[in-house]
Amino acid sequence: MSVISPDLVRLDVDLGASATDVITGLAHVAHDAGRASSPTLLADAALAREAQNPTGVPGRVAIPHARSAAVEVPTLAFARLSRPVDFGGPDGDAELVFLIAAPEGGGKAHLKILSKLARALVRGDFLDRLRAATTPEEIVAAVDEVIGDVPAAAPQEGVEKQATHLVAITACPTGIAHTYMAADALAQNAQARDDVVLHVETQGSSSTEALDPEVINRADAVIFATDVGVRERERFAGKPVIESPVKRAINEPGVMIDEALAAARDPQARRVSGTASISEKKQELSWPRRIQQAVMTGVSYMIPFVAAGGLLLALGFLIGGYAMANGWQAIALQHSLGNLPGNEVLIDGATVAFDRSGLALYLGAVLFATGQMAMGFIVAALSGYTAYSLAGRPGIAPGFVGGAISVLIGAGFIGGLVTGVLAGLIAYWIASWKVPRILTSLMPVVIIPLLTSLIVGLLMFLLLGRPLEGIMTGLTDWLSAMSGSSAVLLGIILGLMMCFDLGGPVNKAAYLFATAGLSTGDAAAMQIMAAVMAAGMVPPIALSVATLLRARLFTPAEQENGKSAWLLGLSFISEGAIPFAAADPLRVIPSMMAGGAVTGALSMALDVGSRAPHGGVFVLFAIDPWWGFLLAILAGTAVSACAVIALKQFWPSRAVAAATVDA
Repeated sequence: MSVISPDLVRLDVDLGASATDVITGLAHVAHDAGRASSPTLLADAALAREAQNPTGVPGRVAIPHARSAAVEVPTLAFARLSRPVDFGGPDGDAELVFLIAAPEGGGKAHLKILSKLARALVRGDFLDRLRAATTPEEIVAAVDEVIGDVPAAAPQEGVEKQATHLVAITACPTGIAHTYMAADALAQNAQARDDVVLHVETQGSSSTEALDPEVINRADAVIFATDVGVRERERFAGKPVIESPVKRAINEPGVMIDEALAAARDPQARRVSGTASISEKKQELSWPRRIQQAVMTGVSYMIPFVAAGGLLLALGFLIGGYAMANGWQAIALQHSLGNLPGNEVLIDGATVAFDRSGLALYLGAVLFATGQMAMGFIVAALSGYTAYSLAGRPGIAPGFVGGAISVLIGAGFIGGLVTGVLAGLIAYWIASWKVPRILTSLMPVVIIPLLTSLIVGLLMFLLLGRPLEGIMTGLTDWLSAMSGSSAVLLGIILGLMMCFDLGGPVNKAAYLFATAGLSTGDAAAMQIMAAVMAAGMVPPIALSVATLLRARLFTPAEQENGKSAWLLGLSFISEGAIPFAAADPLRVIPSMMAGGAVTGALSMALDVGSRAPHGGVFVLFAIDPWWGFLLAILAGTAVSACAVIALKQFWPSRAVAAATVDA
């Protein structure tokens, strides 16, 4: 059965005044020809696709398309309209409309039709034949010539057998946005191709669904789009591999897939090691890059401690009152559900009064105590997992030991960064020693952790501890003394950093700086946290507003992203702005930095403080004054939105001017 037949063609008809009318009319044509069980289901699927991006293309042609359960075989319905209709095409209302309908599980057959039609539509002779045809048979003949041998019921199994099988891992330091955006970009690119079958495993913050071992066995090559270490990397041992930072998969998914295809065909291509990634890193990455990646790994593992602990502290304050912080340990340990505290509690021989009592005070203290325990791990986790990234499992124990020593001597997160890198490098060095076979099994379990912990401890107590403690003390004193113009200047710097790379290393450095002092409860640290969170919320919200106000300045894909970016912004997920920045960095990034600087400055000037490290507007109860927080965000959003609109208006983007709808 051909994808098109004379009974699927309508010439010089009036199907209505809108794209909805035309698509509905063609769905009925398909139904009347016996190609669709329900015209309503088919029309709804095509209209849903049309709502994502209009399907008008150059030549005054429209190609609405969809997969639907109402269709059993790929079908092409055609109408030459006597009353042209707007399908969002670049050169006017559409006169020629193709409705491409494919089975819901029918593989990529409709994409073959779409790609061959798209190539034919740029040929003037093909369009002339469609416009000059006097019978449906002439239309069918013209279309059959350009579509060629695309079968009406192309089996997915056949396509997969001929295609190259790839698997991919995506992972970013926070595991919140980049991880899933990279996976979507790779998957969507592969879906539009006939030569690739791709399966992606996201190693993010939410639950990870591991790739089926059979899928890995069938894979011809592997893509690692990560900024942190790949978990259970040994599963891919012996497979050709390409590796890049996670943002490259977002910006250049097609290039990465092409590189993987080339690696699959190259017998000399680099392959995944069956033991650990250390040797491969040595061959592929410079030491500065390895250390940077290690620190990002440490930050990635630290963030859950910060988020859980910080939010628990904020909930403790909400329930037990702010005065509870003066005696949370005694309240949590000396009382229980059967022995609730009153307004006054005996602490260290002195009676301390609180503004709340009973269950509220006790539960608040319990939540606060739990949060304090979680926050107490952040320096050790930062240090331990930084060392793990450099040296593998033997680096974990000395890294944690070094982090604990940093907390003990007052070196804080600066000491944790230093001990993490030191522990990782020392453990890596010891692992390279040539030892008798009898000691080989003891090296990773006993000898490396023991010697590395000993060396790191001696270095910290005898040499590095006091200087690092002095640096941390000086930094803390400086933050505590901030006021007036100096606080505003710091807010500007933090705002610029948060919006510079939207979730990259600079953004993470500002976030780490903010969260490092949160456990102290110091007012200056809470103000820094508020400024960082507010500035990080601005880019997605501003770009969402800009696409709403001046949609024509953005590509259809950006307009679609703008519909959800505002929610990401309100949740403090700066990565929601990445698709815009990747497509147009010269206009988007400076605009976002301007708004971030305004927000950071206003937040600091208004003495806004946040006891929560994450959550955006959903943790307003932990922000004081809340109105100052919202005012700073609104001001920064207005600046960024106006700036990006102005730049795109007076410095037009070629990508927008030349945008055409793709599949």
